[in-house]
Amino acid sequence: MNKRYFLEASAVLVGTALFSYVINQRSGIVASSNTEFEITKSEEEWRKTLTPEQFSVLRKHGTERAFTSPLDKEYAQGVYECAGCGLPLFTSDAKFNSGTGWPSFFTPIDGAIATSVDRSLFMTRVEVHCSRCGGHLGHVFNDGPAPTGQRYCMNGVALKFLPA
Repeated sequence: MNKRYFLEASAVLVGTALFSYVINQRSGIVASSNTEFEITKSEEEWRKTLTPEQFSVLRKHGTERAFTSPLDKEYAQGVYECAGCGLPLFTSDAKFNSGTGWPSFFTPIDGAIATSVDRSLFMTRVEVHCSRCGGHLGHVFNDGPAPTGQRYCMNGVALKFLPA
């Protein structure tokens, strides 16, 4: 790799990170950091209660593969709860098909989620957590439908659906 190529590639990466930061700042999505949660368990306790896939997503901030969750195409009436602690997070009335391969919602139940800033993968995003146990659920983007314009893109493995 020559010096010029290295400098050009570095400039692109830095520019992408800065552009992402500016876009998220103007998006109107507010990220707040909450590190204190009502339910706290050791890593071993979480491993005992969650499947390996749930543990990877909820506790290690993983992402399930797109189009693998049956909840993506679930359209029955009901409530989506946190798979870690059972807190109701979203209602089926707020669900929509985003075409992304993950269950998507335009608004959460009041007080159900917490957010933080995620600066991984050379971008700045708003990460969504369960407000009771802190489990990683997914991210929120400013490209959703009316009335909120937001898209809560959730990992299906982090949710549990309870039909009405």
